[in-house]
Amino acid sequence: MLSRAIILGLALCLATGCVYKIDIPQGNYLEQKQIDKLQIGMSKEQVKFVLGNPVVKDSFNSNTWYYVYEFISGKDEAFNKRKKLVLSFEADKLTKAEGDFKISEGFYTPIQ
Repeated sequence: MLSRAIILGLALCLATGCVYKIDIPQGNYLEQKQIDKLQIGMSKEQVKFVLGNPVVKDSFNSNTWYYVYEFISGKDEAFNKRKKLVLSFEADKLTKAEGDFKISEGFYTPIQ
């Protein structure tokens, strides 16, 4: 009886170490090639076409859009990542981009 309890206890200890955790991606996944297509003077519709809808639009300022992406790995925390891009508009035209992406030199060339 005692050996059966020990075996059961060992089996439970080993089984809890084998729990599968899933990867959790949330938000807008953006690639650098998408960011490279942005240019000052683009309309909000043009930006949506390139990047999709933002995750967050500032409730108090509709001219600020936030693209946020977070990846939580179920396997190893070393793979976790978080990136954001904040876009600012004036009179429906893109004026500024900042965040965790490299802004290309082409961004500063106004769209025709």
